[in-house]
Amino acid sequence: MSKSSSDAGIFLWMTYQTMQKMGLDAASIFASVNLPNQPPDKNIRRDNSTQQRFWTAAEEISEDPDIGLHVGSQMPPFRGLVIEYLFLSSSTFGEGLQRALRYQAILTDVFDLKLTIKEDQAILSGFKHPVRHYLECAIGIFLNFFKYITNKEFRPTQIILPHQEGASAEIYEEIWNCSVILGQMEGSIIFPSVLLNKASPAAEPELLRIHETLAEQQLMTLEKHQLVYAIERLLSNGLLESGHFDQKFIAEQLNRNPRTLRADLQAININYEKILNQHREKLARRLLAHTQETIDQIVYLTGFSEPSAFTRAFKRWTGETPSAYRQRKQNS
Repeated sequence: MSKSSSDAGIFLWMTYQTMQKMGLDAASIFASVNLPNQPPDKNIRRDNSTQQRFWTAAEEISEDPDIGLHVGSQMPPFRGLVIEYLFLSSSTFGEGLQRALRYQAILTDVFDLKLTIKEDQAILSGFKHPVRHYLECAIGIFLNFFKYITNKEFRPTQIILPHQEGASAEIYEEIWNCSVILGQMEGSIIFPSVLLNKASPAAEPELLRIHETLAEQQLMTLEKHQLVYAIERLLSNGLLESGHFDQKFIAEQLNRNPRTLRADLQAININYEKILNQHREKLARRLLAHTQETIDQIVYLTGFSEPSAFTRAFKRWTGETPSAYRQRKQNS
């Protein structure tokens, strides 16, 4: 099973909330990746492959060439996750950071972050992504969290970015309060190594052991999330048109026992029927909004046996008939 990169659901939720507070047209931006105009579910991890479409739409709709930088700077610190608790219950900021890096996939498995120390500088490296706006937003999220966890003492001395073109030096300085170097192999956040020694006022060894156990459990759960992406890839490769997409057939394609597949999906609070319906809804929305495929052809492509069954399902998903949805989206 090939690996698909993903992010914790809280980041998309925070992005939606932040864009709304900034007065941006979040509804249109989120529609670019077939998401409704409502706060996304924090508990659903998101496939990272949609970031190019999402941030391209965000730049076009906002008319802001530095949209990722600006959204990231306005993001609140992520709270209530085990990563936060690992920092708080560790004895120092540095120990918390080292522990958090062991479990970084809980937040996102897009990056492979590493901490190195060179004399009086600490270097958090591994920020690499093809979408500039996603990367700069992510760095903004990390900076805001580090400031929160150190009681505003965290200050970067320099930020390195892998893309060749970005914002002006003045804009970077205004947002991040440090110099920025573009066009390097990978992105890095450089800060004074003395900050690694900052004591945590909430350090507690007993709680730390509990939090590390919880982090281990969440990593194991994350591996099961890869099943969802594998199922979605199968559904995208012609299974719906073929009519062969029941759970037993999917389990066979994944070389799994159907009962094991069902249990693994239940462990992450989802089932095959929900995955199937979500995939059909996204596909139907895209085909209706962005193509001239006939309704009959869309019925076939989404794996429904007859138009009436498709119409009932689509009205349940959206509250609109397929024809009304198409007319509204293509005339807007």
